[in-house]
Amino acid sequence: MFRKDLVFLHAPSVYDFRKDTIMFGPISDVVPSTATFEMYPVGITSIADSLEQNGFNVQLINLAYQMLRNPNYDVEKVIAGLNPRLFGIDLHWLPHAHGSIEVAKIVKKHHPDTPVIFGGLSASYYHKELAAYPCVDYVLRGDSTEDLIKQLIIAIRQGRPVDKIPNLTWKKSNGEVVVNPLTHVPDDMDYTSIPGYKYVVRSVFKYGSLHNTVPYADWIKYPVTALLTSRGCTQNCSICGGSASAYKKICNRSKPAFRSPKVMIEDILFLQKLGQAPIFILNDFRMAGPEFTEEFLTLLEKSNIKNELVFELFFPAGDEFFGRLDKALPNYSIEITLESHIERIRKFNGKLPISNKKIEDTLESALKNNCRKIDIFFMTGIPKQSYEDAVSSVDYCRYLLEKFQGDKRLCFFVAPLSPFLDPGCLAFEEPEKFGYRQFYRTLEEHRQALTKPSWKYILSYETDAMTRDEIVDATYEAALRLNKVKKDYGLIDEPLYKDIEYRIKMARDIIKEIDDIVKLPQNEQKVKLQQMRKKVEAVNKATICGNDELKWPFKERLSNGITLFKILVGLFFEEWCLLFKRIKLTLTDDDFKVVRK
Repeated sequence: MFRKDLVFLHAPSVYDFRKDTIMFGPISDVVPSTATFEMYPVGITSIADSLEQNGFNVQLINLAYQMLRNPNYDVEKVIAGLNPRLFGIDLHWLPHAHGSIEVAKIVKKHHPDTPVIFGGLSASYYHKELAAYPCVDYVLRGDSTEDLIKQLIIAIRQGRPVDKIPNLTWKKSNGEVVVNPLTHVPDDMDYTSIPGYKYVVRSVFKYGSLHNTVPYADWIKYPVTALLTSRGCTQNCSICGGSASAYKKICNRSKPAFRSPKVMIEDILFLQKLGQAPIFILNDFRMAGPEFTEEFLTLLEKSNIKNELVFELFFPAGDEFFGRLDKALPNYSIEITLESHIERIRKFNGKLPISNKKIEDTLESALKNNCRKIDIFFMTGIPKQSYEDAVSSVDYCRYLLEKFQGDKRLCFFVAPLSPFLDPGCLAFEEPEKFGYRQFYRTLEEHRQALTKPSWKYILSYETDAMTRDEIVDATYEAALRLNKVKKDYGLIDEPLYKDIEYRIKMARDIIKEIDDIVKLPQNEQKVKLQQMRKKVEAVNKATICGNDELKWPFKERLSNGITLFKILVGLFFEEWCLLFKRIKLTLTDDDFKVVRK
């Protein structure tokens, strides 16, 4: 084979999660991945697909997933056996601060002369501090690095200088960190596929491994896919690292870049060839304006979509919008992150700063127009929220169920804002204004925090209305009350109700046990925590809600054999075309002779 130009390594949140006893708590209960955060960012496959389309060889290895599925998976052995021109490690979400750096250290241990590059929002924010680690050579900042990493690989191949590559932070031979200007900010997204599902399918056969590219632990059983509609956002929620102000600070992006309606529809049609699982449309596409919205809905109505689509709502909608979704799709669902039922809190926070009546009108319209499922998320630990404010969100859930006659399509969730405040968000940049006291600011402080024994100590903040202890207790109290409401209205059955209640109470007890353990001498702490390992593992997933509550039911996992065969034939032909591109690159690149190595 041709030598790999780039190997992406996706690290677990905490590298030693298979050995250490850490109570991550309900951090991951309302996302598809486990507390290991094995779901890699969609940008990885976008970069990989773009590079391969240009004749480069790129492999993705989801180390976190492999470590989860196989307790004996030897990360060091795998890394030692690789020989790419460049290793790439994502640090998009800050909970990967520990695992990503540890994986980079392992890479340098076995490949001291192979450069390591980091990317992602958190990497972009902490680029100078990150580049100062001996195990990191480059950081590519911004949200659109497909072309920039191509420039870097060519520079590495040919031994050229990198001082003209936009958005790149790098080190001179003497260790001095150099920051190139952040000027590459594309204003559209049609130049690449996000996520690059064709790359994922093709790479399974190219590199002989399905498990290297599996997005999260339950994906094979529940292969939900997602499409990213935009990079950047028009909204400016104070606690969101993907807000307008955060993107401006981190990525120099003053307005969102959108995928065109035509390209989005093409991606949906490709995904439905792979199977009939739901497709999550990430970000509210209505941010792009009325003309974009009209074009997308019109194409949706003409396209004979067979899969259920799930939409995020960032602002209200009515009969016209939901009626068109109902007409165009066999099934659709929506997700609304309400955060709080209290209007003054939402207004201060910048999240859905509208009246509850408008929220309820939106729900009523969606239900009337045959929306199959409505997920509504509440949060503890947001600005200006007291303990009572947090737990009384459950009273509002009960009110909504009464208002809509116990409609079982309403699904409620409550989770903490954890483990960290997102770097770059308004609350992180101006904590006092938003009522936060921060315990960690630097990358290294966050990295060390992830190894603490429970999520209470990992939590990077407390507010002027709640201490860490109160945030933890409010989360569990709200979850207990919500569990009871769900049982009372038949949203969950009695066995699941009892199981969740048991898990929440067990989690509370474990928190108290850990509080006592951390008062002991360091050597005694480790022994005591190891004795609690099985109990802790039991509450690190699905503590505050059921495993399946977030899922949208469907029957068929994958497409029939004939359809999949046609897809694979097409991708096989595409791979041959790319092979000729690689040969052409080989023949014109002095550093890249026709040598199969």
